[in-house]
Amino acid sequence: MRMTAIRPSRALLAALAVMAASASAQTPAGQAPAAPAPPDFSKVEIKTTKIAANFYELEGQGGNIGVLVGPDGVFMVDSQFAPLSEKIAAAIRQISDGRIRYMVNTHLHGDHTGGDENFAKMGVTIFSRDELRARLAQPPPGPNGAPAPRPAPAALPMVTYRGPVTIHMNGEDVHLIPVPVAHTDGDTLVRFQVADVLMPGDYFRSLGYPNIDRNNGGTLKGMLEGLNATIELAGPNTKVIPGHGAVTDRAGLMAHRDMIVAIRDRVAPLVQQGKTQQEVVAAKLTADYDARVPGGAATGNPDRFVGQVYAELKGAR
Repeated sequence: MRMTAIRPSRALLAALAVMAASASAQTPAGQAPAAPAPPDFSKVEIKTTKIAANFYELEGQGGNIGVLVGPDGVFMVDSQFAPLSEKIAAAIRQISDGRIRYMVNTHLHGDHTGGDENFAKMGVTIFSRDELRARLAQPPPGPNGAPAPRPAPAALPMVTYRGPVTIHMNGEDVHLIPVPVAHTDGDTLVRFQVADVLMPGDYFRSLGYPNIDRNNGGTLKGMLEGLNATIELAGPNTKVIPGHGAVTDRAGLMAHRDMIVAIRDRVAPLVQQGKTQQEVVAAKLTADYDARVPGGAATGNPDRFVGQVYAELKGAR
């Protein structure tokens, strides 16, 4: 099926925002940050990795994608950025008959949902938490308070849920498990029971430090609860595909959880002492982890994470 190109504005804005934040963080004081280069999606290649008998991981630019294939059609997890949709669809045709029937969004960010409109126009039914759809339908105002453009109806999930959902296809039981207020307030853990694969989206990442999106309902407490629940579901052979980073396992989940707890316990006494957020960030409380966390201090956003932990423990809005 040939797909007509769709406006990539939301995906491009999301990508530019990430790049602008990174540039700003690395700019010396007193100097204006350089304008970020627009992403060149034409150079992105989609890498396909077989994880189980009929389950694959796709990597491109943005969050990791999961693909279950078989005679009942294709079930996808997340869609990355809109300009990559044709490449992603082509990669799926290489491992299946290309009949993408369903997709679930693990959370709302554009590097996971940017291609939704394109895939919906190909006939894909999109699932998500109620909270995720509500946030996509009413995007926040721009920096100057200007109303953000509303997405096209096709860009919004068609089926939403509050409790767990199970989809039976291709000999697999696909469990959509709501994870409240973790990375955001609309996260879903996707469990492929037969393939023994877990996809938690961005409340677990093996690249860089965690990101608690407090502006979209994320919480430190909920992230730890989500990780603990995921650890409980993981067995000795479970493959864990994070929102970003390399595929890992139960031990990887536990190490990530333990790091968050350790950093929280370093921030907490400084909050009690009345230290400011700037002082706590300047203390470099993640220093001993920086060499072990992929991305480390250079690109892994440790200061952002420490600031988020501080804000939650301080009770700031």
